[in-house]
Amino acid sequence: MEPLTDDLLHRVLDCMPVARLAVIDGEGRPDAMPIVFARVGRTLFSPIDGKPKKHGRPARIAHIERNPTVALVVDYYDDQWNQLWWIRLNANAAIAEGRHDEWDAAVEALRLKYPQYQTTPMFREHPVMICMTWDRMRWWAPEGASGLEAWLRAARGT
Repeated sequence: MEPLTDDLLHRVLDCMPVARLAVIDGEGRPDAMPIVFARVGRTLFSPIDGKPKKHGRPARIAHIERNPTVALVVDYYDDQWNQLWWIRLNANAAIAEGRHDEWDAAVEALRLKYPQYQTTPMFREHPVMICMTWDRMRWWAPEGASGLEAWLRAARGT
């Protein structure tokens, strides 16, 4: 399969509303969860937002502090299997608490991508984001890059 261009990858990431983040838990097992995110350059940002949480400090923060190697999957499923695709980014993650070189751009990108942040607080008591910079990418689509382009056109209604 042909390489996925940065431009196409960025457009898909900017359009996808949710991803699955996989971390390694305290017992060395994978732990995956859906997240919202926004891209600034080659870094993805996911806030620990004001939606209700089961515990005070999400376990994913401790997992990332213990082991910053993560994977992020974005994908599309359709009953027409020739429309399927997935992209996996292997990344190094860090926890930013109110400070990062791209903090303001990340907050703006999140607000633009998710209108829900007009009524749901982007952060809990303290502003915290997971910052992920990928160093490896794998992907698959039966139609190759043209399949991703077709999905983008359909997702944007063009």
